[in-house]
Amino acid sequence: MDPHTLRQPPGAKRPRKRRGRGDGSGTGTYAGRGLKGQKARGKIPASFEGGQMPLVRRLGHRRGFRNPTRIEFRAVNVGDLASRFEAGARVDAAALAAARLIDDARTPFKVLARGELDRALTVAAPRLSAAAKGAIENAGGSWEELQPPERRVRNRKHRRGEGTGA
Repeated sequence: MDPHTLRQPPGAKRPRKRRGRGDGSGTGTYAGRGLKGQKARGKIPASFEGGQMPLVRRLGHRRGFRNPTRIEFRAVNVGDLASRFEAGARVDAAALAAARLIDDARTPFKVLARGELDRALTVAAPRLSAAAKGAIENAGGSWEELQPPERRVRNRKHRRGEGTGA
């Protein structure tokens, strides 16, 4: 027996039923749908539950609010600064990027107070927590809070008064 000599047994392939093609076809008149009723007259979606509140509407969907102008700040702890920088060093975005504490010098970051700081550092950051400011001052260092990064608006309709003469 070779693959090129194989064939299907007789009667294995049957022509499809062509419904609703007259009484002589065997599936005329009601075309296999029975008499009257919703199923005889049209299609019903698989999700239809007979007028009951559908499952898809009973479940919660996309709740809450997404702020289009949100800025995600990367957390940098003073303990990390103590382990990566020498005493008297200036810690800013470029230095943090070089030390691989943030991905890029343009990444917004916030200095937080977790960990111990045992050396004087000059920290320049867009955001510092009150506890981090205290920890830097207690270690004999100084801090500088920079201008926060510009908020980029994703959608034009949220920009108020730009280019409208208002």
